[in-house]
Amino acid sequence: MTPAEWATLLCLSLLWGGSFFFNAIAVRELPVFTVVVGRVVVAAVLMLVLLRATGQKLPTGRRIWAAFFVIGLANNAIPFSLIVGGQQHIAAGVASILNAATPLFTVLFAHFLTADEKMTGNRFIGVVIGFLGVAVMVGIDAVQDLGSHVTAQLMCLSATVSYALASIYGRRFRTMGVAPLVTATGQVVTASILLVPVMLVVDRPWELPMPSIAAIGAVAGLAVLSTALAYVLFFRLLASAGASNLALVTFLVPVSAILLGFLFLNEVLLPRHLAGMALIGLGLAAIDGRLWRALTGRRVPPPADGA
Repeated sequence: MTPAEWATLLCLSLLWGGSFFFNAIAVRELPVFTVVVGRVVVAAVLMLVLLRATGQKLPTGRRIWAAFFVIGLANNAIPFSLIVGGQQHIAAGVASILNAATPLFTVLFAHFLTADEKMTGNRFIGVVIGFLGVAVMVGIDAVQDLGSHVTAQLMCLSATVSYALASIYGRRFRTMGVAPLVTATGQVVTASILLVPVMLVVDRPWELPMPSIAAIGAVAGLAVLSTALAYVLFFRLLASAGASNLALVTFLVPVSAILLGFLFLNEVLLPRHLAGMALIGLGLAAIDGRLWRALTGRRVPPPADGA
């Protein structure tokens, strides 16, 4: 990648790592669905404006909108809600490390659900090492007691399962001729449609006390920076650097989230969290294949799109 592409990749990792930071601030004062609705609704408005500015528009076909609702549910509504709910009990850094397991589930599910992304030897090793890292992080607590922290970690892990299934399902938009930015906009619009009624029934926002400037700013940061701007950078980098290079952001998001939590939220990670992150990172490196090629000089096929 060029220096400009590396800079974009680092910026994207900061924006997505920042989502865990913003969540941690917002959940101190706001309930889960209010936070998530604020994120997707504001992002949907911004992306609709961007679509209009770029001369693109949302399609009208029922089949495409049905697919939008599925991807909006699996890639936004469910995982955003699970992660925000989990962050009521665990640190932003821990949530971000668990979120890094998404490619592990993607590789595993893709082997059974697709015809062209079967698991290779290095991918299998990477999945095993990565899940060992997850077990190191969660396993001890799960054996000792099934407290709120374990439940919160399992919620964040469930979000990665939803993300992985969404990434496999989302491959169909290319064959349907839907532009990436249109897909991104469609999913936040449908997520908004799905979540607003849930928020009104569950959170009853009109009964909530007025949130602080910090909480409002955190929701705005989630919507503007970690969603709308992040999607713009994501698709720009996807077009110029490709999916394999873009996958490197998975290594960097936990680092960004951990640094933000340490610097601004006084979060402290336990040694097992860092050990789990190291193992997940090693697993991702095995799946990616580039480190192995650099060390051995052998040519290992890079991951296919969506892995």
